[in-house]
Amino acid sequence: MNLRRIQKGRTPPTPRPAAVLAALAAAQFTVMLATSIVNVALPQIRAGVGLSDGGTTWVVNAYGLAFGALLLAGGRTADLLGRRRVLMAGLALFAVSSLAAGVAASPGVLIAARAVQGLGAAAIAPAALALTMDLYPSGPGRGRALGVWGAVSGAGGAGGVLLGGLLTQAWGWPWIFHAVALGAALILVAVATLVPRATAGRNAGRFDLLGTATVTLALTCLVWGLTTARGAGWADARVLGALLGAVALLGAFVVIELRRPDALMPPRLFTTGRVAAGNLLMALLGSVWIALFFFLPLYQQLVLGSNPLVTGAGQLPLAGANMLGAALAPRISRRIGGPATVTTALLTEAAGLLWLSRISADGSYLADVLGPSILIGLGLSIAFVQLTAFAVEGVPRQDAGLAGGLVNTARQVGGAIGLAALTTLAGSVTAHAATRQPHPEALTAGYRAAFTVAAGVLALTALLAQFLTRRISQRTTTTITATAGASTPGPASGPRPA
Repeated sequence: MNLRRIQKGRTPPTPRPAAVLAALAAAQFTVMLATSIVNVALPQIRAGVGLSDGGTTWVVNAYGLAFGALLLAGGRTADLLGRRRVLMAGLALFAVSSLAAGVAASPGVLIAARAVQGLGAAAIAPAALALTMDLYPSGPGRGRALGVWGAVSGAGGAGGVLLGGLLTQAWGWPWIFHAVALGAALILVAVATLVPRATAGRNAGRFDLLGTATVTLALTCLVWGLTTARGAGWADARVLGALLGAVALLGAFVVIELRRPDALMPPRLFTTGRVAAGNLLMALLGSVWIALFFFLPLYQQLVLGSNPLVTGAGQLPLAGANMLGAALAPRISRRIGGPATVTTALLTEAAGLLWLSRISADGSYLADVLGPSILIGLGLSIAFVQLTAFAVEGVPRQDAGLAGGLVNTARQVGGAIGLAALTTLAGSVTAHAATRQPHPEALTAGYRAAFTVAAGVLALTALLAQFLTRRISQRTTTTITATAGASTPGPASGPRPA
């Protein structure tokens, strides 16, 4: 059959771009699903494996830390070794580690498996985003593709809570990891079948091992210090040592990157378009993103008394609003401009979080959770799509994987830091309130404090976005105008275009 096709000059059919995008988006969905799918099952996981309070937080943080710390390395590896190859390797590792987490019988094994899951995700996310950028060059097509990317990212976060509740209620917490393993294996087959090998080119260069090791250790010290502060206090010598060590290592990383010809994070990335602004704002958005999907299910279960299935189903309106916002984001951006879109989206999400900060111990889902969830879902998805577009704007093809790794790093590391800081805040407020209030009221006070601070962070982020993106837009417009004026051909230079 193949011989006949070759003789007749035929070639095997090329998969349609929409099918390729679906496979790549499914990979991103799975990465985001694994971030939140454990949240609704944390009480059951804690009882089943024997986790302490700190260990329960590390079931979330181990994944987020490994994911965030290694995303830059994953993106650079995809650029050097081939994006399709790295994506498939990441999916395979992700599937195996998910299976290991599902059969874990001790806290150490579970947390280690979650960390390896994060390693696999650090290969998947930047490679998949870079392949998407290759598939859709700059223009309306890329805007629609990033809209799909935003929809699946947000839906993965909300859908993880729903699926986690459903599986935990039906078959127990191990099945949340078994389901992720099965999904990763199926997506691996789809990527191998649909993504063309032609998109998996390599770039010349060497891997920056020293820079990777330095930034990974720095981020580990930072998040460990913030997490440990919850139980040990901010004045504890270990906490202070970890935080000071993180600052010193990050400083060393900057020095290393400025001097290395094949830097893990070359300075040239930050001179292109809105890359620097997009990543900074994405880190601030991420600082409340993961925390939202951590605190909201706990409030529904521990205070309102919802079971895992009802808690998961309660995330459906948020997921629906998220998908709607991601679909509308490119249209809104074309109509009012990128800077105004980001600012409006962040303020919308901040309003939802401020509304959520009014929850009460004797409240209900309809009165306390539903309305804020819709506002948060709309604002979150629109901001995510537009900030992702900023973060990859003008990046040359050879750095696409690195740019994808960088924006995912900003979001994930911001999320790990935000979760550590907000859980510390909530725990401190709850401990203080518990001396004079019943346990449900004390828990609610902690959650209210976390949502209030999160709303404030997003409001400040909106102001910063207005300043940064407007300023860059004006500078870019001036540069383009000056360049066009210097290079426009005169009457004798050649014919005018028809």
